[in-house]
Amino acid sequence: MHQVALTGTGVFTPREKITNDELVAAFNAHADRFNAAHSDEIAAGSIEAKPHSSSEFILQASGIENRYVMDKAGTLDPDRMFPKLPARPDDTPSLMAEMAVAAARDALDAAGLPASNVDAILCAASNHERAYPAIAVEIQQLLGAGGFAYDMNVACSSATFGIQSAADMIRAGSIRAALVVSPEITSAHLEWRDRDCHFIFGDVATAVLLQRAEDATGPHFRVLSTRLATQFSNNIRNNDGFLRRTRDQMEDRRDMQFMQNGRKVFKEVLPLVSAHIADHLSDAGVSAGSLRRLWLHQANKTMNDYIGRKVLGRVPEPGEQPNILQDYANTSSAGSIIAFAQHQDGLSAGDIGLICSFGAGYSVGSVLVEKA
Repeated sequence: MHQVALTGTGVFTPREKITNDELVAAFNAHADRFNAAHSDEIAAGSIEAKPHSSSEFILQASGIENRYVMDKAGTLDPDRMFPKLPARPDDTPSLMAEMAVAAARDALDAAGLPASNVDAILCAASNHERAYPAIAVEIQQLLGAGGFAYDMNVACSSATFGIQSAADMIRAGSIRAALVVSPEITSAHLEWRDRDCHFIFGDVATAVLLQRAEDATGPHFRVLSTRLATQFSNNIRNNDGFLRRTRDQMEDRRDMQFMQNGRKVFKEVLPLVSAHIADHLSDAGVSAGSLRRLWLHQANKTMNDYIGRKVLGRVPEPGEQPNILQDYANTSSAGSIIAFAQHQDGLSAGDIGLICSFGAGYSVGSVLVEKA
């Protein structure tokens, strides 16, 4: 069995950013137009008026202040309220692959490893822009990597599930190096016209490079252990898919975009994740008191604060459980990786931290790492 090292990370951040104030102005203009167009039905009680949103509501509900997107103009158009991403010819790189390659190159540069030395690429994301050929194989070709590649989807836990899959292959000796890339264009599956969720998501791409520890040539983390768990729930879902056109009257069905039963998710996911982390630490022989950093899934600040307190048995000190929500919003599987990539300062050799993501499924993935 080989020791696994996490030797590089990369984050691609879109150029365009939407602040809460900008988002609220667009949403409220859309709500006013909707209410004016349906005034008779609203007066008759057959449909409900769209309420206004506010920056204060968004910040209190989520901790989010900004989000990056691949298209700002379409998202903020009150008559449209979703991104406008033009179709690309088949002989040009797909948008997901383009984003992933940018993040992957940063991860490779950080480790000093040429792409030709990569044996496997896993494109682990909550949505893929096509069914086949796999986005991962396209990324492999664009990078000039060897070996093999495949797509995988475990919603918001995709990156940590991908890390375990890659780490298992390295441990077993079938490969020496793998990239786990998570290009998340979450703006395309968010219903921006729904006040309860219109602020949640943003776009980004992340990459994690894993190698045999004996091959690491620079600063890195040893992967001590990984753990995954799933439990079926329909409380977070997106019903879009290839069967959509086979069904009648599908054009504007609300459940074709992101949906969640927020109260049930809070009630059910928080104890699930807290127990998962506690069991992982216990089985690995690591005490909660020895954890120097918790890089958690970035879905909601209240959720993260709760999990941090539950795991550590106290309120986390500043920097122990970093949040990037205020800048990036929820970026699905990429969130915990952004936190890990941007918040490693102050860690010394021997310090232990935990990367954890969780979401639809329900799914939970955790990765224990030690600074080398």
